[in-house]
Amino acid sequence: MNKLCFATNNAHKIEEVAFALDGAFELLSLAEIGCTDELPETTGTIPGNSRQKARYVFDHFQIDCFADDSGLEVDALNGEPGVDTAFYSGSRDHAKNIAFLLQKLAGITNRTARFRSVITLVQNGQEYQFEGVVEGRIATESHGTGGFGYDPIFIPEGYEQTFGELSMEVKNGMSHRGRAVRGLVDYLAG
Repeated sequence: MNKLCFATNNAHKIEEVAFALDGAFELLSLAEIGCTDELPETTGTIPGNSRQKARYVFDHFQIDCFADDSGLEVDALNGEPGVDTAFYSGSRDHAKNIAFLLQKLAGITNRTARFRSVITLVQNGQEYQFEGVVEGRIATESHGTGGFGYDPIFIPEGYEQTFGELSMEVKNGMSHRGRAVRGLVDYLAG
């Protein structure tokens, strides 16, 4: 069976992708290939960081690999927080990141935004990218307790509730990461 590394140690992400691949590949985590390195993310873009992580693993561990990178892009803030989504307020604290974003958007009526996820696959030295996007807008205050990160303030197109209020089934059905994973799986299934 062909081996494929997912450049993460997040067991939930690995399980989700392994299920989607339906046994076509032996999916390995970074720990399982012996990678304890901090993967580089210095390009300043979501596609660039995804590519940089996958290429690093392929070049250093000689195994076909894919990596993902995701972020929230707010039009009125010229695409911020973007690659800085997880640390937008200077910390990984979701409540602080939400408060910081809402403060920056105070008084701004254009609240259009999107969640973007890019997966880069490096297979036999060749690179392929798969993107998933969910368009929406930023609420004026938090609603709901579901999900994580910016979910309580992101209202996807076609809905009046935030990701924090919607069920996991509804959210996962339109997830930006899920859409990128489907592109990867479709490609690997040939």
